Amino acid sequence: MAKKKKKEPSGCGCGSIPISLILLILGVGGWWFSQAENRQVGRYFPKDTTVTIPVLNQPITLNPSSPSPSSTPKVVPIKPVEPLPTPEVVEVEVPKEIEFPKAWTQKKMRGIYLSRYQVTNNASEETIRERVRYYRAQGFNTILHGVWGNACTMYKSEVMAQQLGFPSCPNLFQDQWLDWLIDEAHKQDMQVHAYFEKGIKIDKNSPVYERAVAEKWLVPGVDKTYSGIEHYVLDVDHPKVADLFTEIMVEFVQKYPTIDAVQWDDYLGYHAELPGEVDRTASLTKFSQRLIKEMKKANPKVSFDLCHHNPYWSKRYFAGS
Repeated sequence: MAKKKKKEPSGCGCGSIPISLILLILGVGGWWFSQAENRQVGRYFPKDTTVTIPVLNQPITLNPSSPSPSSTPKVVPIKPVEPLPTPEVVEVEVPKEIEFPKAWTQKKMRGIYLSRYQVTNNASEETIRERVRYYRAQGFNTILHGVWGNACTMYKSEVMAQQLGFPSCPNLFQDQWLDWLIDEAHKQDMQVHAYFEKGIKIDKNSPVYERAVAEKWLVPGVDKTYSGIEHYVLDVDHPKVADLFTEIMVEFVQKYPTIDAVQWDDYLGYHAELPGEVDRTASLTKFSQRLIKEMKKANPKVSFDLCHHNPYWSKRYFAGS
């Protein structure tokens, strides 16, 4: 007789768990959940964790850090801003003593520096006059032309011959080159400003250098405003230096009475890094005032110009320029 097959147990087998064990688990669980800190189940999940339920296809954030939308924010009243008062318009009257002449305010100067080496180095009269006419055709109305450099004149000077033993810097200039230049410029309704290039500075190539060293005409130190060449500065406080420049200025405006202006170079100044840190502003001012006074006395029609440095350059490199 065949044996009856043993029936396999079905389900999870929970029925075989003793009732005493089930009661024990329920009791411990109830005690654990009764504790307040254990009811904060959210602390076991990461903050601001977003999960998506496929059925709803909507993100749900667990433990959101932001307040509940249902909470009503506190409304803080905003105080209205009072309008700013309208600024009072004050009209400033310009004193008459500093009003510019109409001729100055209406004048439009278009100047060009005409290198002395370009037109006066043994140039003919026609070459010089043609060059003036060419610049007039280009719209210029003022020519700045060098007449001095490295402490010597580019024209024949009696003062130079008497004081220093030579009439001018070594050159091939024809005697009347500046006369031709001024004459043609005035025919073309142009002005000529005589440019005293390098001002009170010299280098070792100057014909005055050895005498300036021997007679102590130079201020101490080397002027290195430009890295390409070393300059030495004539001391305008030295009587012979001041007298030489004054006599040269007077002679020039008398020798060329129709010149429109004399312009001194921006080298009328002292490098700030010269030894001693001496402020020579007062000396330079006194020297310039003397030049202008004597020049005007000799020829009142001539203007005095100074090609000064801009404020940044002057403050950085010079004392009193």
